[in-house]
This record gives sequence, C-alpha cells and structure tokens, in this order.
Amino acid sequence: MSEQLKSEILASNNLPAHVAIIMDGNGRWAVKQGKMRVIGHKAGVDKVRETVNLCDKLNIKALTLFAFSSENWQRPTAEVSVLMEIFYTVLNREVKRLNKNNVRLKIIGDVSRFSSKLQKKIVESQKLTADNTGLIFSVALNYGGRWDITQACKSIAEKVANGEMSSDDINEQSINDNICTHDLPELDLLIRTGGDCRISNFLLWQCAYSEFYFTDTLWPDFGESELLKALAKYALSERRFGCTSEQVVAAKK
Repeated sequence: MSEQLKSEILASNNLPAHVAIIMDGNGRWAVKQGKMRVIGHKAGVDKVRETVNLCDKLNIKALTLFAFSSENWQRPTAEVSVLMEIFYTVLNREVKRLNKNNVRLKIIGDVSRFSSKLQKKIVESQKLTADNTGLIFSVALNYGGRWDITQACKSIAEKVANGEMSSDDINEQSINDNICTHDLPELDLLIRTGGDCRISNFLLWQCAYSEFYFTDTLWPDFGESELLKALAKYALSERRFGCTSEQVVAAKK
C-alpha cells in the first residue's frame, strides 16, 4: 500500500517543498507500555531516520523537526538531561549517514544554553554537511516561534542603528530575511503527531499559509505510511493564498 500511495503522490505532482513536524507523544507512548518516558524519546529517533529517508527519496527540499522547545526546559531535570545526551549521541552517530546521502543538517534555535560539548558537536555536524545539495534537514533545538521573531527584530534594529538600513526598509521581506529559516523554501505543510491540535510556539511566522495536518498517532508510531497519508492529503489540497478557487484554476491553465 505504501508503494502505491507513494506512486500516487508523485503522480499528483503536488508535493510540498518544505515539511515541518512537531514530534509529539514520545513520553506518552512509553508510559502506555509501562516504560520510562525517556524510552519513548529513544524510540522516536528511529522515526526521525525514517522520515528523513522518505523525504529525501521524494525529493522534498526541506524538512524541519521540532525536537526541543524553549519551554521544554521546564520538564523534569532528569528527562532534560537524557534528552541532551540523546541529541549528542544522535548527532555523533547520524551525521556521517546524512553526509553520505547528500543531506545538509541545519540546527535552528538558541544553542547558547547547551553544554560546550553539545555546541561543539552542533558546529562540527553542520560544517561537515554544509556543502551538500540534497534535502535540507533542520532540527529545532531550544527553539520558539516568538523567540525567532524577536531575534529577527533585534537583528533589524541593530542594522537600523548601524545605518545599514532605514526604518522605511522594514517590511515582511526584511523580517523574513532575518528569521532562522530564511534560506529555506516557504513552509508548505505542518504536521503534528500525538493528538493535540495546536502549534505550540513552533514556526509562528513561517506557518502563515501552510497546510496543517494533525494526527492522533504518537511519534514513535509515525512511520513511512503515516507520513505518506499526510502527503496524500496535502496533494489534494487547494492552496488559494487569499484568491478564489476560480482564480487558482485559471492560474494553472
């Protein structure tokens, strides 16, 4: 069924250029199985690899995953500590695979709060894959949509103060040029697993016109077939961007 669905999606010629996913439900998945929450986070790593591989095969240009929000520091200290270890281990283990497959790794968020060891690994991992021309795989670490917009405004304010631009130059494009994803395609599809229908301070600026897909499936159960379902729904969507259906149809002719 997956291969058939994959063929239908490709035939539709309507794939998103940029997919973002809020990977929710790791802890609940583990608790349901009578295991510690951290086991769910470790199980979720396999689905990350699956998702990256499928997006790469489908020639999707960019994939952005929400791994750790700026609010996640409020979680139990032990859980946060294990998550930091997982991030380091995954970077250390997976970056060579990404590089081999021509995938460029990009970390978005305020990494200054992480340990010097993890920060160094982030720099090394991005540097190794910097010249790759395939899928751009972004991981949001200590990221928040409000923080992203705020840091963009600060950057613009500094440029105005330094005389590099005037206040009259501030518009949507100048803000867009200063957010973390400025070098990525517009966000087309935002997926959230785990049953909640909210975006939890993720890519607030970027998702202005993206399609949303919410599913009850917990992230460790979100495999290739589940992603294909989301892409199939997207393929059937009519993106109007404020226009009428008739205008959209006419523009395609």
